[in-house]
Amino acid sequence: MTTATLAPARVEDSRIGLSGTLRHVGALTRRNLMRIKADPESMFDAVLMPVIFTVLFVYVFGGAVSGNQDAYKQYMVPGLLGQTGLTLAMAVGTGLNSDFQTGVMDRFRTLPIGRSAVLLSKIVAETCRALLSFAILIGFAMCIGFEVKTGPLEVLAAVGLSLLFGMSIVWVSMLLGMSLRSAQAVQGVAMLVLMPLQFGSSIFAPTSTMPGWLRSFTEVNPLSALADASRALLNGEGAVAHPVMIVLVWSVAATAVFAPLAVARFRKRT
Repeated sequence: MTTATLAPARVEDSRIGLSGTLRHVGALTRRNLMRIKADPESMFDAVLMPVIFTVLFVYVFGGAVSGNQDAYKQYMVPGLLGQTGLTLAMAVGTGLNSDFQTGVMDRFRTLPIGRSAVLLSKIVAETCRALLSFAILIGFAMCIGFEVKTGPLEVLAAVGLSLLFGMSIVWVSMLLGMSLRSAQAVQGVAMLVLMPLQFGSSIFAPTSTMPGWLRSFTEVNPLSALADASRALLNGEGAVAHPVMIVLVWSVAATAVFAPLAVARFRKRT
């Protein structure tokens, strides 16, 4: 394809307004969702991961951690909301890297669309995947004995908070996907980020049992605040305002820092 063919798309891109960008986001989001419909296996992580983690930790580790599996369900399941959102978010970068490798982005480059619309459409599509995963997690947990001790508004607040934090991490994941050379490298770096954040938090075990140096890390780990906020919202026990505020600050800060970097990196590559 010649440079002359590509030029009109770049000129038009600079003139696209908000309404045009929103139309492009809608069209690209529909494309992303249609790809999922055509490849339902890509939803296995969103559908099966909540079930596997719940069964694994409740019935394998629950008795050892708390001595009471029923009590452990009430402790661990709210924390899994944040863990699920984070894991799904970090997987976005791998898919974005594959899009560059397979030439999908070369086709987008020829179109007069807003460059940010490509990334925003992935956020919207990932939001749909995350909501499905959260619904499966809570529904399955209730089937095995988890009890929501508050009301529907508190449940929606816990889901919304986990979704907000997860979507802020999507920007980090997309930046990694555009900065590293291969999908395998993105997946490897994502695991290096996920493991300390997940297990160095209060999701699976109380931080009071941890050594002092690790407890210091868990206190600044946003996943600990997210787990604590979700427990307070779903179990009706403990402080809500402080952990919620911490999660909001982390989410806004991550988006403010990494969203412009991701968009700039995307424009540079396309």
